[in-house]
Amino acid sequence: MPTAPTPGQGAAVRGAVRHPHDAIAAGTGMDAVTLLVGDLDRQLAFYRDTLALSVLDAPGDRFGEHRPDAVTLGRGSTPLVVLRHTPDLPPAQRGAAGLFHTAILFDDRAGLAATLASVAQRAPESYVGSADHLVSLAFYLTDPEGNGVELYWDRTRDQWQHDADGQVVMDSLRLDPNGFLREHLTDQAVEAPGAGDAVVGHVHLQVGDVPTARAFYVDALGFDVQAQWHGALFVSAGGYHHHLAMNTWNSAGAGPRASALGLGEVRITVPTADDLGALADRVRHAGVLPADDGATLLFEDPWRNVVRVSAAA
Repeated sequence: MPTAPTPGQGAAVRGAVRHPHDAIAAGTGMDAVTLLVGDLDRQLAFYRDTLALSVLDAPGDRFGEHRPDAVTLGRGSTPLVVLRHTPDLPPAQRGAAGLFHTAILFDDRAGLAATLASVAQRAPESYVGSADHLVSLAFYLTDPEGNGVELYWDRTRDQWQHDADGQVVMDSLRLDPNGFLREHLTDQAVEAPGAGDAVVGHVHLQVGDVPTARAFYVDALGFDVQAQWHGALFVSAGGYHHHLAMNTWNSAGAGPRASALGLGEVRITVPTADDLGALADRVRHAGVLPADDGATLLFEDPWRNVVRVSAAA
C-alpha cells in the first residue's frame, strides 16, 4: 500500500495557480471516510446500532490492504465509514485541524427520519443540532469519540438559489427535529431503519486558514468554489452545493496535525482512470508529490489530512 508523502509536500500549494487542465471531473464524488478510533466496540455500536449501518466486507482493491484492525460500515453495498482501531493514539487536541463532520446523504426524507428516530431512541446525547440550509435539511451528531456526523437530505437542484456571482445560496435556518419526524417518519421505516440508501455526500474539515485551503482544494485539485460563508469555503465538482468544506471556526491558525485519533483518510472517487491521471498531473504541478500505484493517488493536504483518490471505472 502506498505511503503518504511528508507534510512539507503540502506546503507548496500556498499561492498556487490553477493548472491548465480543466476542473476536476464533473462526476467526482466522495467515498467512505476512515476514522482512527480508540474504543472500537463503542464506536462500532454507535455506527452500527444507532445509525443503522451494516458491517460490510470492503474489497481490498478499493480500500487498500485488508486490515484485521478495521471495520467497514455502510448501507446496502455502499461503504460510508471505516473504523480503524488505533488504541495507542492520543485524542486530538482542541483546536487542531482535522474532521469537522462526515455528512451522510439520504435518498429520501423517510430514510433520514428513520435514522434520526434511531438516534433519539438509542443515543439522544449524541444529537447537537439541526438546520435548514436552503439546499438541504441537516441534523448534526457527535459520535462517542467526538467525531462530527451530519445526516441530511438534499432539495432538488432546481430549488437551489444562486447569487449574482453564481455561487450557491446557503443559510442556517431553524429546523424543528420533532416536526420533521412527525411529517416524515413512517411505520415501515421504523421497522427497518437501515433499509434506505445513503452515500457520503460531503466531508467538512477543520483547517488553519481558508486561503491555503483554497489554494490546495481549488487551485491544485480542481474543485470549484460554490460558496464562501462566515470563515468557511465550500467546493464541489459538477455544480453540487459542496463535496468538501473547510472552516476555521474552531481551528484558526492550526498547523499540521499530530498523529491522533479522529480523521484517518478522506476518500474521493473520480469517474475514470484518465481523470485520475489528470488529477495526478495537477497535484504535481502544485508541488505535491502523491504516492501513485496506478490505481490510487495518496497525498496530504497542508494540515496532514490524508486524501486518497481512486477511479470508479
